[in-house]
Amino acid sequence: MAEPWWRTGPQDVHRLEDRISSLYAERCHIDRDDNAIVLVNKARTVHVPAAWLAVLLVGPGSRITHPAVTLLADSGTAVCWVGEHGVRLYATGIGTARGSQLQLRQAWLVTRPKERVAVARRMYEMRFTGEDTTGLTLQQLRGREGTRVRRLYAEHSARTGVPWVKRDYKPGDAFAAGDDVNRLLSAANSALYGISHAAITGLGASPALGFVHTGNALSFVLDIADLYKAEYTIPLAFDLAAQGLTSERDARTAFRDAVVKGKLLPRIVTDIKRLLVREGTELSDEDLGALWDDGDTVVSSGRNWSAADHLDIIPEPEPEPEPKPAERDGSGDGEVAS
Repeated sequence: MAEPWWRTGPQDVHRLEDRISSLYAERCHIDRDDNAIVLVNKARTVHVPAAWLAVLLVGPGSRITHPAVTLLADSGTAVCWVGEHGVRLYATGIGTARGSQLQLRQAWLVTRPKERVAVARRMYEMRFTGEDTTGLTLQQLRGREGTRVRRLYAEHSARTGVPWVKRDYKPGDAFAAGDDVNRLLSAANSALYGISHAAITGLGASPALGFVHTGNALSFVLDIADLYKAEYTIPLAFDLAAQGLTSERDARTAFRDAVVKGKLLPRIVTDIKRLLVREGTELSDEDLGALWDDGDTVVSSGRNWSAADHLDIIPEPEPEPEPKPAERDGSGDGEVAS
């Protein structure tokens, strides 16, 4: 099989869960120096080892060279071209995944109602620590989740003394809506979506195939991020507002520090696998490079399947010869002479 466009195999790069979560860069020149990504602006030059980075978020005003993209691809580092503050995702580059088994498993689960409900239920159960959700419908689980989140807002408002009315968010203009806490929540959630997206694409799952959320190219990203908001972004937003730190940068840097301290990236990787992969099984990330045959079977690619020497050909039987005209006994009754 011909060498693919990447040259580094998954065994040659750092595991996704061992990497720095994400790096956001805007208004700078991104180049390569040996095995490091170099970020250059008027103020300074920063070198970042590519193999230690899970995802590079390229913001507005940035330009990136071909050698830099090549290094990131070889290192299994995902590249995302995003809007200001990382709010919107425009395009992504390849991550560490080389196989498709996890994505096939995800597609199988999400297209079967019984299995999809089971995964969605596990997602809700991960949020309701110590609560019994046996027998609850999805509608009841959504209601319980809404009650839980409202209670969290009220508790953190009382804890920090920061006033709270309601969640105020405008899609497409996340930082313009609401008060300081709402803007900080939007900024922190945006960063959480970024690391969740990096983990999903890095593992080879699909960001679009959600179980609770649906109809969005990032539905599964929203599913995964919702598992950690109560622990990370909600208390973070209230703490920052109480300290008078209300800029989007304050939220991003504080969230980054919380991610490192709490080792969130390996936790996300573990949780995604726990949700999608049956306990006791291990899906291979090997690049099979195969062709689908029938049912659950595959055949190897990179060969000419039309050539007779590559096939176990069963020759078609030759047509039987036409029977000779029957000899008759001349009686004219049409019977064959014995």
